[in-house]
Amino acid sequence: MDRDELIFHITDKEQIINMRRVIDKIEIVLNTYKIESTDFYNPYERKLARSILNRFPEIDYCELGGLKESERKVFLIYPDYYQWREEDIPIRGLMIYDYVGKYSHRDFLGSVLSLGINREKVGDILIHENYTQVVIKNEISDFVMISLDKISKENIKVKEIPLIDIKKGNVEYKDICVTVPSLRLDAIISSCWNLSRQYSQKLIKSDKVKVNWEPIDKASKEVSKGDLISTRGYGRFILYSIDGISRKGRIKIMIRLLK
Repeated sequence: MDRDELIFHITDKEQIINMRRVIDKIEIVLNTYKIESTDFYNPYERKLARSILNRFPEIDYCELGGLKESERKVFLIYPDYYQWREEDIPIRGLMIYDYVGKYSHRDFLGSVLSLGINREKVGDILIHENYTQVVIKNEISDFVMISLDKISKENIKVKEIPLIDIKKGNVEYKDICVTVPSLRLDAIISSCWNLSRQYSQKLIKSDKVKVNWEPIDKASKEVSKGDLISTRGYGRFILYSIDGISRKGRIKIMIRLLK
């Protein structure tokens, strides 16, 4: 197995380590015929992983995250002749409940990570009206249920739930309408966060901006409808719609800010 050749097409240096881990899992499956699973990957990381996994006809895989629409999923990797079973699933669902405060995704994630858990072990966090669901790797589920007892300063309870009970969470957002001179990434970031064009370019060149989870360092990149843009230190938004041209010749767009 030529590892360097398998990752030759990956230019994102931060992802090379992740993809080497995927190759390690593939090698174990090929040599031992055992089932292996990865940690949680975002859509961009999964795209890179599939570019490697699909080169091995002797193995098969599936992506699991609790929901078909899950943002973060793990890979279950196994020999191509194997039919995986429910007991092979490497993730579990937890419910956090019995709280009255209004907490954000960041609050719940921060409380879980404060237990000393790596982000890669935690999948989607789905906030509902009176409870929150969290998808995590099997190996940390018992520890989280025992150790997680507060969100912020409020006492909470945690219990395991079947994965089939995982439901889409409530996503809070705010829509804003702006006009931009073009659909360049720096122009849209400037309009969204009310920043100067020069500062937006600096953020992009400093590797603080991602489009659809992929790090982008070119300010001139054209953004398309439906793209998810995240800016470190500011937040995330979606280019929700492109609504024509204003009288001054600028492009009218709607941006959906995710809270």
